[in-house]
Amino acid sequence: FTTVPGLVASTGVVRVRRRFQRIAVDTAPFMWLPMPTRHGWRVTLHTLEGQIPADYADVAERLAHSWGVHAVRVSSDKPGRVRLAATMRDPLVKVDELPPSTELLKVTVGRLETGGPWVVDFKTVPHWINAGATQSGKSNLANALIVGLAPQPVALVGFDLKGGVEFTPYASRLSALATSRAECGGLLDDLVALMTDRMGMCRMASARNIWQLPPGMRPVPVVVLVDELAELYLMADKSEKDEIAKTSTALLRVAQLGRAFGIYLFCCGQRIGSDLGPGVTALRAQCSGRICHRVNDPETATMTLGDLDPAALDSARAIAAETPGVAIVASQDGQWYRARSFYVSEQAAEHAARLYADLAPSWDEVMAVHRHQTPDSQTA
Repeated sequence: FTTVPGLVASTGVVRVRRRFQRIAVDTAPFMWLPMPTRHGWRVTLHTLEGQIPADYADVAERLAHSWGVHAVRVSSDKPGRVRLAATMRDPLVKVDELPPSTELLKVTVGRLETGGPWVVDFKTVPHWINAGATQSGKSNLANALIVGLAPQPVALVGFDLKGGVEFTPYASRLSALATSRAECGGLLDDLVALMTDRMGMCRMASARNIWQLPPGMRPVPVVVLVDELAELYLMADKSEKDEIAKTSTALLRVAQLGRAFGIYLFCCGQRIGSDLGPGVTALRAQCSGRICHRVNDPETATMTLGDLDPAALDSARAIAAETPGVAIVASQDGQWYRARSFYVSEQAAEHAARLYADLAPSWDEVMAVHRHQTPDSQTA
């Protein structure tokens, strides 16, 4: 309405329609009470609408600086909940001694950054790639595996492409040792033949793997330790092309089919890159266990961890030379962690190899073909 002197005139009506509007307001998620842990504390949060665990992982480093702690790791055990684990100090500065292994094909080789044990379980993760430069702790991890597997009823096989200088001191506990490419090729042919025999054994017993066989029929598990993996793929001239192709194919067959028949791989190398050929890339695809120590080139870190998580790749490149044994590990729970292996001297590994030398089956015993009758024929 408009008011003029002496007159009130209506010039129009304005209608205002009021409605509720949603306004975004920053609110903190619901947080449970913090629970103390050995190296810090952990807290569980209820995520807000539209949030995912990756949103918290992106700001984990900022949270660590804000809270004044060493690191914050993010995990999620169920939808709508996120668990933040804070460590007050770095548990990898000093690690304990190697504990004894109590389960078959499982070795505690070090400690994770969360304070938990770093376990290499071949039953859960059958094949591993272990990359690392000289003096990065790669060989120390292999020593820890030998000490942990030596008292177990398993056959250890060594592929030492350094001419035998790495695994020869442990030969008393090894069932077979190859120190050249030609010997490795012959040993891989034996492993393929062994795998074929065990296929027939499982087929006759209607079993999918050797662990479904009766204990009396079950063959001994075989753990293959490969040192300097790149030497199996390097080619000086074209005359070696056929030999490399044959070796690469046999190793890939073992990686693809060996798990069900009790053959496991642990491949170590200073340089693991796609320039070595398609065989390395195919082998990496079969190795779900990934360990990356300090490396000299980004390509090796990318080859080892690049398809897992970009953050893991950045963390691997940040490993200092003054911290041997520290590595980035793709764990069996689907996450990656910083970890450090226990220090195991060469003398300790040699002592374990001599102490349990009587547990090493000869290669002829491992390769012996066990002819078993089918259950139907036994009944008849």
